[in-house]
Amino acid sequence: MLDPNFKRSVVLLAEHNDEGTVGYVLNQKSDFVLSDLIPDCPNAPFPIYVGGPVGNDTLHFLHRCPDRMNSGTEIGKGIYWGGNFETLKLLINNRQIDESEIRFFAGYSGWEVGQLDRELEQNSWLVTNQYNADFIFTDEEENLWKDIVVGLGPKYAHMVNFPENPMWN
Repeated sequence: MLDPNFKRSVVLLAEHNDEGTVGYVLNQKSDFVLSDLIPDCPNAPFPIYVGGPVGNDTLHFLHRCPDRMNSGTEIGKGIYWGGNFETLKLLINNRQIDESEIRFFAGYSGWEVGQLDRELEQNSWLVTNQYNADFIFTDEEENLWKDIVVGLGPKYAHMVNFPENPMWN
């Protein structure tokens, strides 16, 4: 992938339908925490990740606590997208949710109808439907890309040793 927004990125797709595709980059942490963006949560040290190059002025979240949130759309086994933000703020301010249960994103990754399909046909992406929800909520985002690629098997594992820029070789 030549787009610098996606260099060695792990993207979780939240929605893929006849209107387009939405996803979030899981391993690009920003310099911000939630309390920097949401004054109603003054003691919220949750990191903010760059979800992608679209809508950087919007905040999104994935979680795995639908029992306390009472909202969210299940997008994978044990992974929920969005929900009632007022409920979430109460949980955060009452310290009833922690970093291992939620991930915040500024912006998102988006593709118009057919765009991602074309990119897949061009082999621009490595794809897997096999994942562990712990990968999504890990605080080890620096190694996430490597762990995912190695998990694809020996056909791809050697790629983790490639330099980021082939001209460095």
